[in-house]
Amino acid sequence: MVRGKSIYENKIQYAIAEKKDKKVPKAHVNAAFFKQLRKLLPIIIPRFWSVESGLLVLVALSLVGRSACDIFMIQTATEIEGFIIHKNRGLFKRGLASYMFSLPLISVITNILKWSLGELKLRFRTNLTHHLYNQYLTGYTYYKMSNLDNRIANADQLLTTDIDKFCESATDLYTNVSKPLLDIFIYVYRLTMNLGGSTPGFLMIYMIFAGIFLTHMRRPTGRLTVEEQKLEGEFRYVNSRLITNSEEIAFYQGNFREKLTLLASYSKLRSHLHFASVVGFYAVSVPFFNENHPMLSGGNSGKRLQIYYTSGRMLIKLAEAVGRLVLAGREMTRLAGFTSRMTELIKVLDDLNRGTYERTMLNNIKNSQKEFSPGQGEMIFQDNIIRFEKVPLVTPNGDVLVKELTFEVRSGMNVLVCGPNGCGKSSLFRILGELWPTWGGKVTKPHRSKLFYIPQRPYMTLGTLRDQIIYPHTREDMRLHKKTDEDLMQFLDLVQLTYVEQRENGLDAVEDWIDVLSGGEKQRIAMARLFYHNPQFAILDECTSAVSVDVEGKMYSYCREAGITLFTVSHRKSLWIHHDYYLQFDGRGNYDYAPIDQSKEHFGS
Repeated sequence: MVRGKSIYENKIQYAIAEKKDKKVPKAHVNAAFFKQLRKLLPIIIPRFWSVESGLLVLVALSLVGRSACDIFMIQTATEIEGFIIHKNRGLFKRGLASYMFSLPLISVITNILKWSLGELKLRFRTNLTHHLYNQYLTGYTYYKMSNLDNRIANADQLLTTDIDKFCESATDLYTNVSKPLLDIFIYVYRLTMNLGGSTPGFLMIYMIFAGIFLTHMRRPTGRLTVEEQKLEGEFRYVNSRLITNSEEIAFYQGNFREKLTLLASYSKLRSHLHFASVVGFYAVSVPFFNENHPMLSGGNSGKRLQIYYTSGRMLIKLAEAVGRLVLAGREMTRLAGFTSRMTELIKVLDDLNRGTYERTMLNNIKNSQKEFSPGQGEMIFQDNIIRFEKVPLVTPNGDVLVKELTFEVRSGMNVLVCGPNGCGKSSLFRILGELWPTWGGKVTKPHRSKLFYIPQRPYMTLGTLRDQIIYPHTREDMRLHKKTDEDLMQFLDLVQLTYVEQRENGLDAVEDWIDVLSGGEKQRIAMARLFYHNPQFAILDECTSAVSVDVEGKMYSYCREAGITLFTVSHRKSLWIHHDYYLQFDGRGNYDYAPIDQSKEHFGS
């Protein structure tokens, strides 16, 4: 049996591979961390006299009350045990009643602490989320972050998960520092009064040296003083993996391998807990072998037992407090990481809102950079005209698609834009929409509110059928623009979608419109959206590819009647009749801008 167990243990010790820290952490607890934290504190705690400040005070008072309750529970439990040993029924009943009557108060204090911590974290997250989203959704910052600037690769995670983790880490650190410090002061004082300074001193020295040793060793398994929580978390994680991936494990018949992993995780946890228990027992037992100790002289075994249990429980609480304080150092390092990510996000948002962006150029464009640089072009706002004068079409990576683009379109001159993929069509529209900076030349155009863009795959927002037509307007915006539901029904009739309103039981119907509507229906909804907004110019990017030719013709005819000038990306010959000019790119940096001659086939299919 012993031999078999040894083989089994050997199998276990290799079941979990330790992760190696190959990467140097980017965030440290240093002056830079505290400087970053000072920038974030006014965001999460906006004023001194605020709800957040009140919650901080409430948490502090709750922690004091919780420590007082811990002391009371230790003393009461030990006294009750002493009454049992001495067979004193009257005092036992009195102590038990006191213990029972105190439970509701302790429960109230504990729940106040939990509620205030949860509310504090929620307040922090709400304030930080509002601040970041105000910056993120200013202008086209959200687009620029993912398309022009490459410093932030996962804005969605930063704006959701990392905000939550930062706020959770900040609130946890507040309690993990203040409560342990309070407990250490209380229990060191009480233990010193009961047993002298040797007992708490011995444990404190052990914990301090263990913390220093482990901080410098930085073993992959973690620091001993924080090992228990780490291993408990690992053990829970390994169990949850088995549940989450049960089907895959069953297909692989990996039950034996998973059993080794589970037992290996538990074995590490057990070893750590056993070692900590040995140190605690030794520390609390030292004074009891000293017959001359003032607290023990003249006492009987019952008194010694009562002092032993009281001191032992206090020592456990002291060890837990020191452990949590050491854990707070790890939590502070974790907070430093989240703080660094939050401040980097805020810095990037500030830069983008000021029109500054950074991007790693993929191509060697030293010669191009001498001639072009982002933001050097001039943009003039003027109604009823779009004019490009020697404007280069350059991607954010620095690829020059067209060196100089010059053309002019006045209201009523519909233009058909064509060319191969990557020739500059989308770049042209992004400059028109002010999504990309101009690298030179002069652009004259209406304000972007008078331009409307419809992609091949229209965006369907969350909300009602009405919301799909008026997007990005709200119902209040619709009322301010003096539009009615009758107008919306007219637009639906123009795109032959009145049956959708009847099928879904009205404009107030709420559905997952991406799934409910077909590709052609979504494209026609987008055209109804265009009719609602009635801009001076519209950019139609293959937006009727799933619409029948007859319906497409009616929609284009209405655009001309409504005075909407079109830039259309399409290769359908049926659309030539609705356009006056064509702008054709050849994909090699050249372009052709001229009137459409119906007698010649320059392009199309």
